[in-house]
Amino acid sequence: MSNAVPTQRSTIIVGVDQAVGQDYLVRFAAREAALRRSPLHVAHVIQPPLDEGQGDSAAKAGSDLVRRYEDLVRSDFPQVTVAGELPFGHAASALIERSRDAGLIVIGHRGSGGFPRLPLGSVSWQVATHAECPVIVVRPGVTGESRDNRVVVGVDTDDASLDALDLAYAEAELRGARLELVHGAFHPGMLPTGPVGMVPPDFKVMEQGAREFLEREISRRQGPYPAVRAGLRIEHTRAATLLAEASRSASLLVVGSRGRTGLRRLLLGSVSAEVLHTAECPVAVVPAPEHD
Repeated sequence: MSNAVPTQRSTIIVGVDQAVGQDYLVRFAAREAALRRSPLHVAHVIQPPLDEGQGDSAAKAGSDLVRRYEDLVRSDFPQVTVAGELPFGHAASALIERSRDAGLIVIGHRGSGGFPRLPLGSVSWQVATHAECPVIVVRPGVTGESRDNRVVVGVDTDDASLDALDLAYAEAELRGARLELVHGAFHPGMLPTGPVGMVPPDFKVMEQGAREFLEREISRRQGPYPAVRAGLRIEHTRAATLLAEASRSASLLVVGSRGRTGLRRLLLGSVSAEVLHTAECPVAVVPAPEHD
């Protein structure tokens, strides 16, 4: 299996700030820590530039905030070892740096995900794009909804998809959840337009090839994850559209990130990027494997 699956006892980091929904965000991260028997670090970044005299007050406010959420975790999840972090710097950069040693980053969706918005885009977007460990982005507005004990994973026939599949199996096993593998078999050639004389591909053969490949991957994981009940869903629909629909009432949606070079992952794959905006449950983004 891939190294995309966080090991037990690897640190989980959750980012917090003075924003609505932070209690739910911290509890979500604490549940992940409890499932993995991992320590949880509650992080709040103090960002420059600070005017003279503001540094002490910002540090105190940040310390009070972190302490509040440490106390929440100790009260509601006494089995979880929790600590606080107050790094100084730019929020996304600080989390990306910490992702090198962390097993998982948990961050909110809108504007900050627990941190102030950066000028060139949200912290959650930058962290999901550049982190070196899996990142779970928790969307607002899901706290009061009843959810199925179901993990959904977007799958294809590439390395990024298989790393996501490994994490999805691990999450389903930890939660005792059903696993739904979703593959959108839509191809632009299915549209009733195209160059004159173009020979359309055989879509039935393409779909059958994907189905056989994915069924083999399911069989490979039956040994390591015997308790996980997995089903495969293939439809002739855009992958992002299909995943957004499948995410309704799910506990977690897992997607792989594409576009990683030997130096740096520059962009999220288009499907991953879209579902971060449209999914109706928390989304786990799994970093793509390195290729030199």
